[in-house]
Amino acid sequence: MPEIRVASVSHSFGDGAARRPVLRDVDVVLTEHRIGIVGANGSGKSTFVRLLNGLIRPDAGTVTVDGRDTVKDGREVRRRVGFCFTDPDAQIVMPTVAEDIAFGLRRRDLSRAEREERTRAALTAYGLDGHADHPAHLLSGGQKQLLALASVLVTEPDLLVLDEPTTLLDLRNAAMVRRVVDGLPQQVVLVTHHLDLLDGFDRVLVFDDGRIVHDAGPAEAVSAYRALAAG
Repeated sequence: MPEIRVASVSHSFGDGAARRPVLRDVDVVLTEHRIGIVGANGSGKSTFVRLLNGLIRPDAGTVTVDGRDTVKDGREVRRRVGFCFTDPDAQIVMPTVAEDIAFGLRRRDLSRAEREERTRAALTAYGLDGHADHPAHLLSGGQKQLLALASVLVTEPDLLVLDEPTTLLDLRNAAMVRRVVDGLPQQVVLVTHHLDLLDGFDRVLVFDDGRIVHDAGPAEAVSAYRALAAG
């Protein structure tokens, strides 16, 4: 598994006197297969995971993935770290389902035949082969999230970061996404409010006020988070 190293990282949003700290001197090394991230809204968890592929640059400290700095080596890091947002509409960019999956392969050193084969394989793997030519934005919520996953995973990243991928889904579609995530060989970092998704994970970080306040297996970490949320 890749080694994620976050060293003395702080980050704030805003300008001047309105600047608000969202991460405060975070230090952690992550090497496990499945890593969960939990915390209240505004605790810093989404900012933390956006650091992992350079969507956000730290104000202080460094973030590396297998020794590659997310600022200095941003392009290479983004080739290795896939990212899925809460709302799949935020990352669906092409008119049809097949075109959206193929879009992620446009800058890879692949022949047209190879791109088409990878696209077909991804459509089949995620149950979208019957929708290849359908308008992407007219899919159901669950199908859109599967498309977002397929469009990232077709590029074969080493690490997949998911920021609350089931928040907008009903229970049936959330379970479908969970089954897909559970079967992935890639290292996974998952931010979620659906705590049952963390069953079987290797490690869970609990964020509060911009800091990691608990770091343990899922049962212990979720218990600590529930206690924190209860005040």
